[in-house]
Amino acid sequence: MRSLALAEELSSRGCEVVFVCDAHSVPWAREQIRTRGFALLPSVDSAEAHVELFGAEGVAAVVFDSYVLPGAVYRGVRATGMPTLALVDNQLRGAEADLLLDQNIGAEEDPVELPVGSERLAGLSYALLRDDVVLRRPSAPPAATTASVPSVMAVFGGTDAYGAAPVVACALARTGLPFVATVVTRSDLLDEVSAIPLASGQSIDAITPTDRLPELVVGADLVVSAAGSSTWELLALGAATALVRVADNQTVSYQRLVSGRLAAGLGSLAELRGEGAVAAHDTLRGLLRDPSQRAALASAAWARVDGRGRARVADRLLALVAR
Repeated sequence: MRSLALAEELSSRGCEVVFVCDAHSVPWAREQIRTRGFALLPSVDSAEAHVELFGAEGVAAVVFDSYVLPGAVYRGVRATGMPTLALVDNQLRGAEADLLLDQNIGAEEDPVELPVGSERLAGLSYALLRDDVVLRRPSAPPAATTASVPSVMAVFGGTDAYGAAPVVACALARTGLPFVATVVTRSDLLDEVSAIPLASGQSIDAITPTDRLPELVVGADLVVSAAGSSTWELLALGAATALVRVADNQTVSYQRLVSGRLAAGLGSLAELRGEGAVAAHDTLRGLLRDPSQRAALASAAWARVDGRGRARVADRLLALVAR
């Protein structure tokens, strides 16, 4: 999603964008690329294969966004003199590029040893947000709502890869408080979510991944989400958010968001499945009961991400191309 956001910005400036990835393995992701009109080529593996492909396509600059590419690919492409940008999270893990983008909260304060000649763009001022998010960003912080039955939206990345939806839906139900929830999850978990016993006044609508996420977020009193990079979208939209850590690489951002009172913390997915569930239930009860608590989170979140991060990144990348 963050690569799509940057692609949209570059395309709006007249650039032709091509995705090289294994999107066929995630049909929903492939559809996101297709509906935006971007070309899609299958992934390749070695540094030599990347250089050959980019040369054949007449590529002017390369954006890397991967957790699995070996360092040799980054180095091999960069050695051609092609301008390169790599998206990273906290640690470089072998990534090497002219621009290293870490859009995570507080990244600008982290000491990082950079490759020779590299420049780092760090922090939420560079957060990459899609058109759908930028266009729906409120012009002012959302005000407190007084709905007697709060609306809840729960989403855990593009495909809920870690199976968080049933766990969080169960935690919501165990608060015993009324709510109307939309829970986004993968198709094989829909029945499990729908089968969770509910108390009087509680309602859950389980759906598969949708293009309507920004719309659903803006319309919700409370959003429960994985603590991944989609969190920056929630901040920009002024969502009152409760976060769950579903992967280890989300730990640092999760801690910074919760300690900075930009989101409430429900703990890790493992904790929600075990002894930490009681604390999570208490946190959810407080958020469902107290509109002022939700409003405070929403206001702080809205003020933290201004929606112009992708323009700043595109400016720097295109400046390299123009040299």
